[in-house]
Amino acid sequence: MTAWLAILIPLLVMVFALGMERLETRLRSGTVREDEVEDFLERARPDEVKALFRQGIGGALQLFRLRNLGKRGGSRRTRERA
Repeated sequence: MTAWLAILIPLLVMVFALGMERLETRLRSGTVREDEVEDFLERARPDEVKALFRQGIGGALQLFRLRNLGKRGGSRRTRERA
């Protein structure tokens, strides 16, 4: 009986550790950096704030990033035309 426990407990600990590693990987990919949140809170528009309450920080930051990409892309286009 002691031999089974000596084999079973380390195996259970390894399975648990592997499961936690997978969970951590999923959680890490869904996290938002602190500087992104600060930037959002400083420069968010009303529609983006509404998205924050409706969809959460992920949806609101997605709208915010799209708006910022549009500004950057638009400024490049005007420079190229000039």
